[in-house]
Amino acid sequence: MGKKKVSILSLGCSKNLVDSERLARRFADVNVNCSFVEELPSDGSDLIINTCGFIGDAKEESINMLLGALQQKADGKLGAVYAMGCLTERYRSELSEEIPELDGLYGKFDWTGIVEKIAGNRDNAAPWQRELSTLPHYTYLKISEGCNRFCAFCAIPLITGRHKSRPVEEIVEEVKELVAKGTVEFNIIAQDLSSYGTDLEGGRSRLAELLEQLAQIEGVKMLRLHYAYPSDFPYDILPVMAKYPNICKYLDIALQHIDDTVLLNMRRHIDAKATRQLLNRIREEVPGIHIRTTLMVGFPGETDEAFSNLMEFVKEQRFERMGAFAYCEEEGTYAARNLDDNIPAEVKQKRLDALMALQQEIAFETAEAKVGMTLPVIIDECTDEGYTGRTEYDSPEVDCNVYISNDKPLEIGKIYNVKITGSEGFDLLGTLAE
Repeated sequence: MGKKKVSILSLGCSKNLVDSERLARRFADVNVNCSFVEELPSDGSDLIINTCGFIGDAKEESINMLLGALQQKADGKLGAVYAMGCLTERYRSELSEEIPELDGLYGKFDWTGIVEKIAGNRDNAAPWQRELSTLPHYTYLKISEGCNRFCAFCAIPLITGRHKSRPVEEIVEEVKELVAKGTVEFNIIAQDLSSYGTDLEGGRSRLAELLEQLAQIEGVKMLRLHYAYPSDFPYDILPVMAKYPNICKYLDIALQHIDDTVLLNMRRHIDAKATRQLLNRIREEVPGIHIRTTLMVGFPGETDEAFSNLMEFVKEQRFERMGAFAYCEEEGTYAARNLDDNIPAEVKQKRLDALMALQQEIAFETAEAKVGMTLPVIIDECTDEGYTGRTEYDSPEVDCNVYISNDKPLEIGKIYNVKITGSEGFDLLGTLAE
């Protein structure tokens, strides 16, 4: 008899993906053949779906995927079907009652039990070890779990619990092991990077210390920061970012809004003046930095004037990277309990469309301004037309690409200097520099 086969389908964010990769490493340790899939398989393998429970659309996708998998099982195309992750963490009892056909339900923190359930014995892998599902030259590095902020609209603390940082030493060990296997780009993620280390000994932010140690590891070519929080921002990371060339001039920091009344109602612990001071200081101390942010429209109480303030803010700041979404009430949150979701859906959508149209114009101009520059580009893929890569200003999956026309073979995962010759919308065109 051959090896037991297991497939993992990971939904939602990159933080979920890291958990899926850790699970895959544990299966490898007990000699189980494990693979990552992006759609429902039909090869008779056992299937584990790592669910997302962040917003309504994500919850619906997770439920539909579970139901689809159970139909595959009924048709004899799958073995056992297990669920893990954010949706099951929050709605375990409800899912157990409504979808009893599932072979097992695991949450955000007890998913290691799936290995023993399927394989019949426990693995010996270190908690942080994993099998990468990404291209081998880049990965996501999760440095903490949970959040203590309790923004009015956000269900994350209800799912993940309180903020818990990983020890610096453990993260450094993980990076060294991955570098030895060929990984050169690390996208640092957490629900709240700004709070990293505040729950460790000393009770202070240790993000700057962590960055400094990681930047000095031989073989680390790119470090990129995702999901900082504007309140209690760790300013001591800025000189570290400016000092080390392998720390990308890139910061992902969700601001959500700029109107003082909306920010107060969102419970964001910061106002418009402090937000602008923060952004000014970041740009002053890290020249050339590209800021990615996320904004929200349609939060309860957002007047026409408040939305106008948001539009003016985006025109003023010209964020190099930006995403936005319309407010969606999440049960159990402060906003759901205390605020009336009284802005019509069509108004929310109109505001969202206007905001994104403005940002598209800014993003196109940002790309066009790079024409003529020579930039380091990491190569992700070889295509019939040439190669696809990214600059330090571009995170995998969410940001822009550089399309390189080149007759000579380039090495995937290596960084080359590329002369930017043009732009197409968000993306850049280039040729290998002499």
